[in-house]
Amino acid sequence: MLLCIDTGNTNTLFSIWDGERFLSHWRIATDHRRTADEYFVWLRSLMSLSKLDVAVDGCIISSTVPRVVFNLRVLCNRYFDTRPLVVGKPDCLLPAPPRVDAGTVVGPDRIVNTWAAFDRYGPDLVVVDFGTATTFDVVGDDGAYVGGVISPGVNLSLEALHMGAASLPHVDISRPAQVIGTNTVECIQSGVFWGYAGLVREICARIAAERGRPMKVIATGGLAALFDQIEDLFDRWDDDLTMHGLRLIHDYNKEMGNV
Repeated sequence: MLLCIDTGNTNTLFSIWDGERFLSHWRIATDHRRTADEYFVWLRSLMSLSKLDVAVDGCIISSTVPRVVFNLRVLCNRYFDTRPLVVGKPDCLLPAPPRVDAGTVVGPDRIVNTWAAFDRYGPDLVVVDFGTATTFDVVGDDGAYVGGVISPGVNLSLEALHMGAASLPHVDISRPAQVIGTNTVECIQSGVFWGYAGLVREICARIAAERGRPMKVIATGGLAALFDQIEDLFDRWDDDLTMHGLRLIHDYNKEMGNV
């Protein structure tokens, strides 16, 4: 049984792979103060509620928040008696290392998503991840991350608008009934929703032009389902892309005798 942990700036996702499928997924708010003991009590409780009595014998972690990694390592070592692989660390081998400028540190989530997308959809891809930031990852011919784009995330933009303009309320993102809003909330929702749709189209078109070839667009992340309502914005929405990538990287390390 493999425990896959994906820590983002907002949430941390835990999933268990039994060799054929993911048995369940559990999400918790990311908090660097949470201890290994707290993680274990929470995780075991949810496993019991899901009627899962499994013995975890492998762990892999992807984290964009370095301060949480220590306690996640302790969780794996203390309670599952296993040394976790941490994507981005030297002891975690990658099937295709990123090809970027010397000294550049690529977020582990971007590495994981790139390899997962390549495995499922082949080369010539742009992976759009709707997280705290909206990222665009370009997949090379061999599955390597070869560069990308980072823009503020949808909810981050909404929060900044609310904080920076005293008269504007905080609103939840949704697809507006029409482009022209007739009240403040609808105006904000339209601006953000259709603004990000335009952002995705323009950036992906420019990436394809720069690469000189058609590029398939794969969407993932919390808000991808909302934007997948727009016809032809993406070629595919893949909800479990990151978990799939973590499993692949763990399998690769196992094949190489690194686990």
